[in-house]
Amino acid sequence: MRSKFFFVFISLIVGVIACKETEYIGPLSPCDLSTIPYTPTSYTVVSPQGFPPMEHPDDNPITVQGIELGRHLFYDPILSRDSSTSCSSCHELNKAFTDGLPKAKGIDNRIGRRGSMSLINIGYSWVKNRDYNFMWDGRFATLEEQILKGPIEDPLEMDNTWEKVEADLRQHPTYPKMFREAFGVECYDEIDRNLVAKAIAQFERTLNSANSRYDEDVWKPFVYLNSQELRGMTLFIGDAAGAPSLKDAECAHCHSFSKNKALFARNEFSNNGIDSAQSLLDFADYGYGEATGNAPENGQFREVTLRNIALTAPYMHDGRFQTLEEVVDHYATGGHYSPNLASELSTAPTINQLTAGDKEDLVAFLHALTDSSYFDKPEWSSPF
Repeated sequence: MRSKFFFVFISLIVGVIACKETEYIGPLSPCDLSTIPYTPTSYTVVSPQGFPPMEHPDDNPITVQGIELGRHLFYDPILSRDSSTSCSSCHELNKAFTDGLPKAKGIDNRIGRRGSMSLINIGYSWVKNRDYNFMWDGRFATLEEQILKGPIEDPLEMDNTWEKVEADLRQHPTYPKMFREAFGVECYDEIDRNLVAKAIAQFERTLNSANSRYDEDVWKPFVYLNSQELRGMTLFIGDAAGAPSLKDAECAHCHSFSKNKALFARNEFSNNGIDSAQSLLDFADYGYGEATGNAPENGQFREVTLRNIALTAPYMHDGRFQTLEEVVDHYATGGHYSPNLASELSTAPTINQLTAGDKEDLVAFLHALTDSSYFDKPEWSSPF
C-alpha cells in the first residue's frame, strides 16, 4: 500500500512539473488561455512633425502587444503555403519596405502583376470612409482588408488558405500566448484571420519615417540642404506653395507641398502618362479603373510618397524605370497621350523647359528625402 501511495504521489509531482514546463506552450484543450494575463498597453502613434494625425479603424485600437504580435507575423513565413515566404520577403527594411524588383516575386518564384509598394508611412494612406485606398489600384479600403484579401491566398504571393494559417497558428508553441496578450482570446479556436490582419496592420502603422536631411532643413533653413538640393526643391515646389515660379517641374501638385505636404503624397490616383492610349479602353493595365469599374479611371495608379524614393527603385507600378533620372526624363516630356492624362502634365507650360542641370537638381533634392535612420530600429526588424 505504501509503495502504491508513493507511486501516486510521485506521479502527481511529475504531472505538476510537466504542466509548469509546458505552460502556455501548445494547445492542451480548446480553451486553456484564460490563465494568461490580458493587460494590453495602449499605443498612440506620434505623427512626425508636419504630418497629419494618424487615423485607424475604431475596431482596431493599437496596443504594444498587438504591434509586437504583428511584427512577428510580418516576418514569419508560416503565413505561406510552404513556410518559404513572409510579408518581409517583398517588403525589406533597408529598401524602404520594397523588394528592389520590377514586379513582386512570391512563392516558388512566381512573378506578380505589379511591383511591391513601399510601406513607409503607409498608415497615412488611409482616407476614412473611402472604399479605395491601398495597393497600386486602390482596391482595398483598409490595411486590414488588404491583409485579409490580398497576399495569403493569392497564388502568386503566398498561395495559402486562411484555414491552414489559422490551424498552424493555433497549434504554434508561442503564438497563442501572444494572441491572448494582444487581443484577450481565451480559447485557441478564437485565433483567426481577422486578428492576424489586425495585428499586422497595427505593426505597419508604426512604420513612419521623417528624419531626412530635408526634414532637418525645414526646421533649420539652409543648413542641411546644399545649393543644388535647394535649387531642386525650388523646381519641385514651383507655384504649388502659392508663389509664381518662372520654372515649375509640376512635382508638388501630385506629391503635395500644400495639403499633407510632409507626406509628399496627396493620397489620390492619377494617370501619369507612362502609356499612350487613344481611348479609355486601350490601357494594358486598367489600374484604379479595374478596382472602381469606372472607365474614366482606367490607367490611373496611386501617387506614391516620395519619401525614401531613392531606396525604392525600380519605379512605377511595373518597374519600368530603373533610376530617378529616367523618371524625371519621363515627366519632362509631359507624358504620353491618353484621354484622361493628368492635368498637371497635359497643361503644364514649363515642364518641358527643364534643362539637364534642372533635372540633376531635382534628383539631388529627391535624394535629400532619404531617411535611413530606421535601418537599425529593433522594433522594425525581424524578431527571429
